[in-house]
Amino acid sequence: MDQEPDEQGAGEVESSVLRQPQRVRAARRLWRAQIVYLMSFAAFAVLAAFAHIYAYFGWDETLALWLQRLNAPGLATLMSIVSIPGNGVIPWAMTILTVLLFLFIRHRSEAVGLIFSAGGGELMNFLIKLLIARPRPTADLVRVSVSLRTESFPSGHVSFYVCYFGFLFFAAYALLPRGSWRRRLALFLAALPVALIGFSRVYLGAHWP
Repeated sequence: MDQEPDEQGAGEVESSVLRQPQRVRAARRLWRAQIVYLMSFAAFAVLAAFAHIYAYFGWDETLALWLQRLNAPGLATLMSIVSIPGNGVIPWAMTILTVLLFLFIRHRSEAVGLIFSAGGGELMNFLIKLLIARPRPTADLVRVSVSLRTESFPSGHVSFYVCYFGFLFFAAYALLPRGSWRRRLALFLAALPVALIGFSRVYLGAHWP
């Protein structure tokens, strides 16, 4: 039998009451995320201003030389391999293929999101490089394995890795079953390049820390 009108109303009220704590928690998480974003943006703006004024900091050279002195077996090869996905047209090819894969498995929102993330990141990186115009490390200061003519700040490799692999991390976190080995493996594989790329670019002498 169908519920009576008053029973239906009571059920709707009860459901609404149960949803309120969830909405409050979601609003708090959003507020905290916004605060973290604004603080990070402010820190980046300050760093960018100093990077515009100074070609490099004293600790830039000290830290870069210390990192380049590390002689662990295979480290140089690893650092070169880590940078490969960010070289030349490879980022564009990776992005296009991943977008096509998302479309093939019918994840259109993720495909569009990746286009905005990787494409928007590339555009922002280009504009900020022009604005800051910080020179790259030179061979008289550190060991330069890769000679590039573009500006140094911010790193195009780092920007791409954060926007591309960071988006894949988000997609894996949101789409894959919680607690599954596939989700843990995908999160690890997406986070690893982001964690290593900064060290790679400094080790190769392409950027200052």
